[in-house]
Amino acid sequence: MTSSLIDSTWLWVPLVLFAALAQTARNAAQRSLTQAIGTLPATMVRFLYGLPFALLWLGLLYWLTPRALPQFSLVYLGWIALGALFQVGGTAMLLLAMRERNFAVAVTLSKTEVLQVALFATVFLHELPTALSVVAMVTATVGVLVLSLPSRDKRWSLSAWFSRSALYGLACGAFFAVAAIGFRGGALALGESVPWINGAWGVVLAQTLQSIVLGGWVAWRHPGGLAPVWRAWRVSLIAGSMGAAASMAWFSAYAMQGAAQVRTLGMVEVVFSYLVSRRVLSEPLSWPEKIGMLLMLIGLVLVTLEY
Repeated sequence: MTSSLIDSTWLWVPLVLFAALAQTARNAAQRSLTQAIGTLPATMVRFLYGLPFALLWLGLLYWLTPRALPQFSLVYLGWIALGALFQVGGTAMLLLAMRERNFAVAVTLSKTEVLQVALFATVFLHELPTALSVVAMVTATVGVLVLSLPSRDKRWSLSAWFSRSALYGLACGAFFAVAAIGFRGGALALGESVPWINGAWGVVLAQTLQSIVLGGWVAWRHPGGLAPVWRAWRVSLIAGSMGAAASMAWFSAYAMQGAAQVRTLGMVEVVFSYLVSRRVLSEPLSWPEKIGMLLMLIGLVLVTLEY
C-alpha cells in the first residue's frame, strides 16, 4: 500500500474505473427493486446492505496494517454528513428518474454533475481546475448530450428536456455534486495519509448515518416498514455489496485526487451502461451514439493526461 497521498498520483484512475463498473451493477440491481419495494426502500438498500461489507473491509485494513485510529474532528464529521445526506437525495432522484418515461434525458442531465462539481470545488474547496481539465469536462459532457440524441425509432420533443424526469435528472446531478464535495472535503480533513483507510472510514461513517436516517424514515413512514427490504434480501445484497465496493473505490479516489477530476473520469459509467444495454439488446450503435461515445472517451483520456 502506498504511504501517502502524494505517492498515489495515478492509482485513482483504476479505482475510478472499478467504481464506475461496480456502480453500473448496483444501479441495475436497485432499478429492479424500485418497482417491487418503492423508491426510498430501494435507495436505502445500497447503504444498509453495504455497511457490513464496508466494516469488513475497514477491519481487514487495520488487521493488515495495525495503526492508531485517526482523529475525527467536527469539521471532518460535518463534511461526511453533508456528503452522506446529499448522496441519499441524489440516489432517490436517480431512482425517480428511472421510473419516468424520458429516462435517457434524465440520465443525461444528471451528468451535468461533472460541471457542477467543478464549480462547487472551486467555491468550497478552492480547487481550481486546470485548462486541460476544463476541456476534458466540457468534451465529456458534450459527448453525453450527443448520446442523448433520439434514434430513428424514437422521437423526443423539446418538452422532454423540461419534463419531470428531466428535473429529476438535473436535481440528481446537483445532489451528487454536493455529495462529491462533501466526501472530498472529508478526505482532506481527516489527516489519514493512507487513502484506502481514509476511504474506508468515510464509507463506514457515511453509510452508518445513511442507514440510520433513511432506515428510520422508511420504518416510520413507508407502508410495511422495513419488512419489504428484508424480503428482497437477495437482490438487496447484490445492490449493497456492489454499492459498498463502488463507494470504497470512490472514497479512496477522493483521498488521492480532486473531486472534479474523479467525477469526470467517473463518466465512463455511461459508456459501461450503454455497452451493457446494447450487448443485452443486440442493437447496433448509431452514428450519433458512436460520436458521443468517442467524445466521452476523449474527455476521459484528457482528464488523466496530467497525472
